[in-house]
Amino acid sequence: KGSSSFDLLDSPTSQQLLTSESMMPNSDQVGSGSEILSCQNIWKLFGPHADRFLVEHSNDPTNEVLSKSGLTVGVRDATLKVHKGEIFVIMGLSGSGKSTIVRLLSRLIEPTSGQIIFQGTDLLKASQETLIELRRHKMGMVFQHFALLPHLRILDNVAFPLEIQGVDRAKRLQRAQELIELVGLKGKEQFFPRELSGGQQQRVGIARSLAVEPDIWFLDEPFSALDPLIRAEMQTEFLRLQNLLNKTIVFITHDFDEAIRLADRIAIMKDGKIIQVGTPEELIMAPVDDHVTEFTRNIPRARVLTAKSVMNSSTEALTSEYRVSAEQKIQDIAEEVMHSDMPISVEDRNGNVIGEISRATVTKILLNQDPFS
Repeated sequence: KGSSSFDLLDSPTSQQLLTSESMMPNSDQVGSGSEILSCQNIWKLFGPHADRFLVEHSNDPTNEVLSKSGLTVGVRDATLKVHKGEIFVIMGLSGSGKSTIVRLLSRLIEPTSGQIIFQGTDLLKASQETLIELRRHKMGMVFQHFALLPHLRILDNVAFPLEIQGVDRAKRLQRAQELIELVGLKGKEQFFPRELSGGQQQRVGIARSLAVEPDIWFLDEPFSALDPLIRAEMQTEFLRLQNLLNKTIVFITHDFDEAIRLADRIAIMKDGKIIQVGTPEELIMAPVDDHVTEFTRNIPRARVLTAKSVMNSSTEALTSEYRVSAEQKIQDIAEEVMHSDMPISVEDRNGNVIGEISRATVTKILLNQDPFS
């Protein structure tokens, strides 16, 4: 976790660590629709002859066989799709494989088997040169540890990825200045990293990762080292930036509160395996097992559930003159519903009434109970 930009990984020394493989030009164009990144049946086993082990067991070894193999499971048979413009959060407890999978998705480490497709290119068939170009021009990354260059001022830290690209000094400093202002650090351009707070340093890391205008942005627990108040501020800042930039983001965290605040969809991992992928609402309303249930147990449902997800879809007897939007969170409409003697109408984006929500339903949700019990 020593870098906040792929460009640092593409230095001559780091390039020697990358696996050199050949790729037929334009021969690996697969994937479709709104997917910008996907992986299929990805395995990462640490230990000798891991690839041979998987072949011998048809890429489907049992838990018992794995435990006797002497190999360590990093990621187990993971399949997921990330759509353009979404914040896709991968979360799990320590050791669940979440940080490993984000490094596999960017091919910073090599999968044992499987397929990873980024914008139609099979990354596992990509040459060293192709990977370097993708990281320099298409991908940005922010790690938990800021890893700013201590001898460079903030302006030059942010401009560093563009310097690696060979952008002339005037253009890269102009871009760096724009990004510094974007993350709220105007006036700090000539400071050194040691003169900034932890939150400010992380903003510099974010600005630096955006310098190349990446198509996809990987963030591996970027706020976990920060104090709670600063962390909350950075989450707010992150959402502000996303509203402005509309990036495709893969965000790693172990904190479900953080996940539900930021995510469009969430993947929950355990022991290297993806247990469930869904919206925060789906994970709370329809957990697939006890692990997901435990993860979501203490989350205030009113923060997550929308009127649409808990409404009575019958519209035959609606008499309420008041209406709420189907997409509004319960916490935002609770006061209005609780003060109404009658159920309140729920309408879709076109203003059509699609159901009703009652005081009894909202009361259960505020008490963190199942609204349908």
